[in-house]
Amino acid sequence: MNEVHDQLSELDKRIVVALQPNGRASWRTVAEAVGASTATVARRGQQLLAEGVVKVAVVPVLAAGGPYSAFWVRINCAPGESMKVAEQLAGSPDVRFCAVVAGEYDIVAEIVLRGDASTYPRLLQDLQSLPGVQRWRSDYTLHVYKVSFDWGRQLFGQEPSTGHVAPTPDEPEECSPQHLDGVDQQIVAALQTDGRETFQRIADDLDLNESSVRRRYERLRANGCLDVLTLVQSAALGMGAETLVQVTVDPGRLEAVAAELAGFPFVRYLALMLDENSLLCELIMPNSRDLRGFMTGPLSRMRGVRGWSASMELVFLKRGFVETPWWRTQTGLVDT
Repeated sequence: MNEVHDQLSELDKRIVVALQPNGRASWRTVAEAVGASTATVARRGQQLLAEGVVKVAVVPVLAAGGPYSAFWVRINCAPGESMKVAEQLAGSPDVRFCAVVAGEYDIVAEIVLRGDASTYPRLLQDLQSLPGVQRWRSDYTLHVYKVSFDWGRQLFGQEPSTGHVAPTPDEPEECSPQHLDGVDQQIVAALQTDGRETFQRIADDLDLNESSVRRRYERLRANGCLDVLTLVQSAALGMGAETLVQVTVDPGRLEAVAAELAGFPFVRYLALMLDENSLLCELIMPNSRDLRGFMTGPLSRMRGVRGWSASMELVFLKRGFVETPWWRTQTGLVDT
């Protein structure tokens, strides 16, 4: 799997990129977007999914579970323990994102708690005591400015969408727990396992009509209760520089710098953190040369930017609460 990017054809890459805005798009819709026949696109797309190159998952937005608090944590591990610690973190239902990184820290993870931040110490006691953890630093997420699901469009000279902005706990929500009843939750659970599962198959499993499942799904999407994730290694698309950058900014320039950063198509995630007047960015770029060009060019010239620290993502195990299908093969930790 770590060599999958050498195996993907140009058509494969275009199919993956076409799936990023909506992983449940029909093969006919994808075929129209990439300029190939529906039969060819369906065959290649299904193979990419079956091989674990791509995973589609439908997940409820954070607000669908009620009030929440989010923290980003940076962890140092004992020598040789990074993957073991990351595997245990990825198995926690409270961890939304987990990656092994290069830099000052060994692991970066996002933890989401239901309720306010006062519940965090109880969880910390369990996670910080994982064997191999030596140092743990937490930072509270004050606001999320951008989450981009179609960052791959930059490969083909297409502008990605402005991205989905995740609301913070103190902002009004369109979606709330009241929008999902027990049946809705069963439908979402099925789609979280396989985001391209047919409505008919789900209806058969739940003893419902196909039209009922479809209406419920479309209602939840219309109410902003669901995100459709298309997970893919950036390297599979030839993007070799996936980096987390924490930018320190003058307090009076935080909003202006955030607005400027959000405009770059390769900024996948952007959030305001509580500590050190900082903005956390996830950048997905073709190579280290482009990364250097951005950091020594536009980023260094932004008024109000004081400096930054960065960690290159080596393996990401989990995103959007969904474990990636390739990380075990990528790291050699394959069940035999």
